[in-house]
Amino acid sequence: MISTKHYDVVLVGGGIMSATLGTLLKLVKPELSIQVYERLEAPALESTNPWNNAGTGHAALCELNYMPDSTDGSLPSPAKAVSINEQFQISRQFWSYLVEQGILDDPDTFIHSVPHMTFVRGQKDVDYLTRRFESLKSQPLFAGMEFSTDPAKIAEWAPLLIEGRSGSEPIAATRIESGTDVDFGSITRQLFAWLAQQGVEIATGHEVKSVKRSDDGWRLRVANQEKPFAVTADKVFVGAGGWALKLLQSSGIPEAKGYGSFPVSGAFLRTYNPELVEQHQAKVYSQASVGAPPMSVPHLDTRVVDGEKSLLFGPYAGANPKFLKNGSIFDLPFSIRFANMIPYLAVGAANLPLVKYLVSEVLKTNRQKFEALLEFVPTADPLDWDLIIAGQRAQVIKKDATKGGVLQFGTEVIMSADGSLSGLLGASPGASTGTDIMLKILLNSFTEESATFEPKIRQMIPSFGTVLSDDPKKAAASLKATAKTLKIK
Repeated sequence: MISTKHYDVVLVGGGIMSATLGTLLKLVKPELSIQVYERLEAPALESTNPWNNAGTGHAALCELNYMPDSTDGSLPSPAKAVSINEQFQISRQFWSYLVEQGILDDPDTFIHSVPHMTFVRGQKDVDYLTRRFESLKSQPLFAGMEFSTDPAKIAEWAPLLIEGRSGSEPIAATRIESGTDVDFGSITRQLFAWLAQQGVEIATGHEVKSVKRSDDGWRLRVANQEKPFAVTADKVFVGAGGWALKLLQSSGIPEAKGYGSFPVSGAFLRTYNPELVEQHQAKVYSQASVGAPPMSVPHLDTRVVDGEKSLLFGPYAGANPKFLKNGSIFDLPFSIRFANMIPYLAVGAANLPLVKYLVSEVLKTNRQKFEALLEFVPTADPLDWDLIIAGQRAQVIKKDATKGGVLQFGTEVIMSADGSLSGLLGASPGASTGTDIMLKILLNSFTEESATFEPKIRQMIPSFGTVLSDDPKKAAASLKATAKTLKIK
């Protein structure tokens, strides 16, 4: 197989991560030759597709798993929640710049104001949410957060949560208007359209089979409907969702050894009933069930896709060995190597409650799934809701010196020592914090030129290199400026 073309950069995967990195690269170094390979017939059809995720602009405004409770009843630490919000502000600033430059269309095509809420039931969770609010209310990026245990007030915020509910159970909620609903699929398609105008080659229906070291940097074996071929590149980024693990393993870099993936499928209930949609203008998150993974936190979301509003409830987790929605049932078994066998076994032994939970979710009937919605919306009618299958989430399994292996919930960058090969594993908060992650990859991949990139980066992202939370005035100014450009609250 002969390599016929050489590129400065190859991006594997047609999702939000590759689109973001490609855009950053072309803005800081326009002369780069860039090739994108996507195995499906169009970009943004896997996790980036708006119906394969909840579209929450993850800023830790409502997601409790980003701020676990303390063990002694003290105020829970806001550190991780603040860090994730900081990363989301990087995305907001970048999107604002892209709108101003005409690279992204009118913000109404991809982002909308949707208040973010947290809703809990039972005295234990009410106590926790009270302390969580106390810990966050003075944080500059969480300014404007409200808290209430009054059913009447909560009914003003989200009527469907309260209508038909007994008044005997303690409840509490927080609400903040700066939350957003984001169509990452729309952003991705718009960015790839601009990249194509800049000369970037975007090949759909092309599957990268392997990535190997070569005399010319990296050699990629690619398959399409005609015949397999090979290309070489100085630098490669693998943003292929669960598929990334396979390609990183094929590269042979020591940094990828010991990693595995734990795939979890998902489903949502969706309604377009205009009466229901009109009554619920929020993304409402709650506590996960006992034994459930953090990405299975139940939430009732306002969605805006292609200009049409709907409500989405879920997710309902399931067991599925595929690493991608359009993957293979052999993805999980074929990912097992000698180097990651111990982490896989250790995670399996340590997470039997999670396995039991996933099996129980798979065995649930549609009626049982609907009962979970009734806990959120007591007056829900099954005739209004349809079950849709969402995307796959491949959670990171990694080596651990004491436990042998741990299951990590989040997003992790794998990068070769020289920075020429990088890839992304994991899931949420992923897309929402993608700009910050891709910036780090950009700077670590082009270390010798990174200093020359910084003036342009600061032009695109004014807070680059600083911490907004350290300066309340600067944080407020950034929120106001990006809200104005993006037409959000």
